[in-house]
Amino acid sequence: MFLGSLPGHVAARLARAVELDRLMDGTLPHEDILTGLRPVLRRDPHDRTPTPLRLFCVPFQDLLTSSPRKTKQKAAIVRSTVMPLWTWLSQTLLPEETAAYVTEAKALILAQKNSEALVRAGQYWMLAAQTLRDALADTKAARTVLGDDMAVADAQEIILLLASSQAVLNIQALMPAPVPMNEQLLWELRAIYDALVTEQPDAAPYVAVIAMNRLSRPWEGLRLPLMIARQTSDTLIAQTDMGLVGEILFGRLDAMQADIRNTRHPLFDADVLLEQVSHFGELSAAVVKVIEVRRDGEWGQRLLKDRAQVGAVMEGFMDRAPREVAAALPIQHNTGKSADFSRAADAEKRDLALRYVRLVVGCRNFAEKASFAAKQKEIYEELCSHLRRYNEDVVREMRGDANRAVVEAQFQLATEITALLFSEEEAELMRRRGKAAQAAA
Repeated sequence: MFLGSLPGHVAARLARAVELDRLMDGTLPHEDILTGLRPVLRRDPHDRTPTPLRLFCVPFQDLLTSSPRKTKQKAAIVRSTVMPLWTWLSQTLLPEETAAYVTEAKALILAQKNSEALVRAGQYWMLAAQTLRDALADTKAARTVLGDDMAVADAQEIILLLASSQAVLNIQALMPAPVPMNEQLLWELRAIYDALVTEQPDAAPYVAVIAMNRLSRPWEGLRLPLMIARQTSDTLIAQTDMGLVGEILFGRLDAMQADIRNTRHPLFDADVLLEQVSHFGELSAAVVKVIEVRRDGEWGQRLLKDRAQVGAVMEGFMDRAPREVAAALPIQHNTGKSADFSRAADAEKRDLALRYVRLVVGCRNFAEKASFAAKQKEIYEELCSHLRRYNEDVVREMRGDANRAVVEAQFQLATEITALLFSEEEAELMRRRGKAAQAAA
């Protein structure tokens, strides 16, 4: 718990110290410490200390993912495949060669000769690729060692990228992540692609995928398939091997849509949901701009479906917002006009009302991209109308003596919601009006 709360730069320094101690065969509980640090290191990435295993992963590191999966996604290699594969190499397939590589790589890293350590890893990549290719010929044995058919498919992609390591290193040198796309970079990537098409055609589509994962705006990775296919239609690009980038991007949209659809009232985090919907809207809008997504095309149909699903979920949340705010800032049902100060809202109602208001306000700038702009605008205006009426009533009630504790609690909640719905300046004006009302009382 303590390690997971460390600032990013402190966690990175500690991780480097632990990894160096492990390289020197020190006695620290290396894996326990690194396991505690991993959440911080993933959230706030820093340069890590090279290790023999980390160097082994360099050719395919841009395809590694920790996301759970039900099917094998091409160009996505789950991290859980790496250790069984490494163990297979180091204990069964190439025990002596792997031990020699590890010993020499450690010595070079400790001597701060990282470039030479990478060259040594390159020699091992070629040997490992050929050895694994031969071993995977026995699919049954490979499945037993690695766990399942998806892991075997991961291993096949790892072999492909180990064998194409020079091209991968060229991409990584061009693109120290994250970088923006520009015309010069696009043409340099095209040259790497053209060379691979001649030498290792199966690896060529991965150029765009690796580049995409190193771009500050991943959807711009579609510009390389557009250049190569000389098409702007999603239907035509999807039918080529370069459609792999689009499949990955649309897979991400599908995953975001599923996460949003699985969000439930009342157990939702407004900030997390806003981030998910924002990313979905940004990516879906960007993909449409880069390529001509036809409504009747495969990608167009998927995009329409995802947008409809997200829009329906968010409209449901929007519709519920006025009810939750009215539960926390109630109006008397018998008159329909005056605020009800018979009792203060409990903590759960207050929290829920604030979360819903944050949600309605927070999605204002990207609701259109996610297909629920009209509903968001309607609900925002309804909440503003309710709050204005309530604020007048609660300020008026502050002048009296009845239910003072209740009125003050409701005044505080109304002020918090005012800051969210209107502005902090409006909330400050509310506070001043409240003080004036108390003084008058």
